[in-house]
Amino acid sequence: MSDRVSPSPITIETYTGAALAPFLGDLARLRITVFRAFPYLYEGDEAYERGYLETYVKTPHAAVILARAGGRVIGAATCLPLAAESANVQAPFRARGLAPERFFYFGESVLLADYRGQGIGVAFFTAREAHARAVSNADFATFCAVQRPPDHPARPRDYVPLDSFWRKRGFTPRPDLSCVMRWREVGATEESEHRLGFWVKSLTGAALP
Repeated sequence: MSDRVSPSPITIETYTGAALAPFLGDLARLRITVFRAFPYLYEGDEAYERGYLETYVKTPHAAVILARAGGRVIGAATCLPLAAESANVQAPFRARGLAPERFFYFGESVLLADYRGQGIGVAFFTAREAHARAVSNADFATFCAVQRPPDHPARPRDYVPLDSFWRKRGFTPRPDLSCVMRWREVGATEESEHRLGFWVKSLTGAALP
């Protein structure tokens, strides 16, 4: 007879508005943990993270997809209308005459390392696309990812970029669209600028702009 404990089932659910509030602390700590690793190397602060995540509680049509195992938050993915995002994220679209209202912005997708490779990342994209279609008339989904040189000194030897995974989800890189964000890297004392490039996917069958 085995006394081995069965792994907790993983649930993936979409949360909006006030229903998100009880999870802000867990989400803040999750972001800090995952983004500390390469390629973001983000030195997070829980108070700042909570403030940032409040955006998803207060913004109409925003959502967070939560993955939980036995009640514990082990992953999350965010989304909201691009028109509700910060000016620096909208700027590259406006500069090229692309109306932010036509885009739904997928923010972070974070998952603890022990739970990767189980299809949760795919489920995150599926749920966000379903949410975007349900609450908006956006023609496109878009997200951005930090750009690091291949010879970055902190790049792990076994690091595999997610480009192939994103392409399989139907996204296309857009070298003409990029934005700058600021954060403090692990080991740094001051914030620095980081460039992020955008990927785009049609949600409605409309041709990519």
